[in-house]
Amino acid sequence: MLSVLHIENIAVIEQADIRFDSGFNVLTGETGAGKSIVIDAISAILGERTYRDVIRTGSSRASVSAVFSPAPDEAWFTENQIDYDPNELLVQRDIYLDGKNVCRVNGKPVTVAMLKQLGSRLVNIHGQHDSQQLFDEANHLALLDLFAQNELQRQSYGDAFDAAQRVRHEIDRLSMDESEKLRLQQTLQDQIAEIARAALQPSEDEALETRRKTLQNAEKLTLALQSAVRALYGDESSDGAAGLIIEAARALSRVSRYSDELAEAGRKVEELSYAAQDAADALRAMLDDLTYSGEELEQIESRLDTIHKLKRKYGETVADVLAFYDRAAVQLDEIAFSSDRIARLQEQLKTLDAKLQAQAEALRKTRMEAAERLQLRIQDELQQLDMPKIQFFCQFEEIQPGPTGADMVRFMMSANVGESLKPMSKVASGGELARIMLAMKNVLAEQDAIPTLIFDEVDSGVSGRAAQKVAEKLWSVSRGKQVLCVTHLPQIAAMADTHFIVEKSVKNDRTYTSVVQLTRDERCKELARITGGSVLSRTQLLGAEELLASGETFKRTNG
Repeated sequence: MLSVLHIENIAVIEQADIRFDSGFNVLTGETGAGKSIVIDAISAILGERTYRDVIRTGSSRASVSAVFSPAPDEAWFTENQIDYDPNELLVQRDIYLDGKNVCRVNGKPVTVAMLKQLGSRLVNIHGQHDSQQLFDEANHLALLDLFAQNELQRQSYGDAFDAAQRVRHEIDRLSMDESEKLRLQQTLQDQIAEIARAALQPSEDEALETRRKTLQNAEKLTLALQSAVRALYGDESSDGAAGLIIEAARALSRVSRYSDELAEAGRKVEELSYAAQDAADALRAMLDDLTYSGEELEQIESRLDTIHKLKRKYGETVADVLAFYDRAAVQLDEIAFSSDRIARLQEQLKTLDAKLQAQAEALRKTRMEAAERLQLRIQDELQQLDMPKIQFFCQFEEIQPGPTGADMVRFMMSANVGESLKPMSKVASGGELARIMLAMKNVLAEQDAIPTLIFDEVDSGVSGRAAQKVAEKLWSVSRGKQVLCVTHLPQIAAMADTHFIVEKSVKNDRTYTSVVQLTRDERCKELARITGGSVLSRTQLLGAEELLASGETFKRTNG
């Protein structure tokens, strides 16, 4: 669960430390005081998108950190090579004016994407817009699948669908009219013939470039080699370096018996003479081999021009051109035998479609069984939320197989006795929709291990007896999970185990928001304010005390 939340320089909150408890936590306060900022801060720590304009005016950085205890299962930490403490998890996120985000988990830097993965295991936030998602029938199948927990069957169906699609696309690719086929055949034949005529060799262009460079500089190379050979071998007018070194070695050899140092020096000079002779021989051989032919250079230039034209058409390198040749040959062969290939693929597709149909029917069976359970669970939850006459039904329609199956699911309801079932968007009021979404959240929460649920002003359109039922349901949900709720309803606030007030004040022409945990007496005053306004009467305080006592009685009775 979320134990501690620390906020710095986010909007009007300069600094706040909030210690949440297990059970039912509620935040109340005037409109605009900053309740949603607390939820935004939690969203940031869960890896949701945030922007630099959340940074408090005059600050260069906003910061949020949170402690969760205990930590979720170890799998994510092992996968991302992060130290794991089963008793506590520390998550931090800094947002800078230049748009940079720095995120850390247990002190180790992580990406925002990694933080979002971890956040999905920690907290589930439900806001007002989530209720509107129930109106979008495109979401109904996903919600049913989440309840059904049929991930493996969906994966099996998805694999079968992908396999059939690949074959179907291959058939489409090979299927063309005869004129198109002839045009493509001719193009491929021309391309293959052009590359074949060139008779390319791997890395041929690199070898030609090297030889061209040699030929282009042959005169310079010849002069340099001649000069080097003359310096080493000598000529009619002077002795070469190699000969002089040999003479030096002989001179030292004649006196080597007189001194060990002379003997050692003689050996070194002798080795030097061998090296000089080897170098001289090598340079003379290079000079003898160096030939220059203007005709050869023209041939190389012509060959490189041919290769360049081919690379411009078929690839950046000779290897790319040869690879294109191989692909074109395969494609030409496919076209030549496309009718046979299509016939074999069509037989294969029949088998795959049969398998796909079987997978779709198995998936539909799982969904319909889950739909019956979901209908009963939702109606049971809604009865507890003061909607005893409601009917909730999952309507199935068989469609062409797609990525998620061959089913379209639509949530239908009737809110009043005698009314027929209709799409939810046609009949649900705002208050009804909020309660349906709460029922759905409660039912789906039973299917996952996320320890904390946050409800951000989901009580829109709810009042009176319905509000009391919603409050009781939220408290009941908090018996199994930590629940945080931002609310304006006194009935919900009165049911809290821990109550925080979010207050805004102005000091020295700056706005500040604080988050304070209330005592029991302070809760009575806050409930009276929510009920009657800023001027509190004795009657309002007595009513708030009665509301708070009623909530305590309910919790003792149902605890």
